[in-house]
Amino acid sequence: MGDRHRPPRPGADAGQTGLPHRLVPAVRRDLGAVAAFRQVSAVAALPETRSGKILRKSMRGFAEGRDEPVPSTIEDPAVLESLRAVLRS
Repeated sequence: MGDRHRPPRPGADAGQTGLPHRLVPAVRRDLGAVAAFRQVSAVAALPETRSGKILRKSMRGFAEGRDEPVPSTIEDPAVLESLRAVLRS
């Protein structure tokens, strides 16, 4: 499960690779029912700081319906905006 935060390679379609159908059972099997989820959303990239850290707090806030401020250390603000749209849909 080391690739759990890695988006699909460029040009790959998550639906075509069967990612949702493989990921949900793998998480349930490897981490247990407490970590299980039902929905998988593929995104082109994850929001990162210039030093390469994933902005998990911002992603969590968007998923919970909160407006999170854009950190000044973000590498590409457009990635955060596209993620916001995916997590709110």
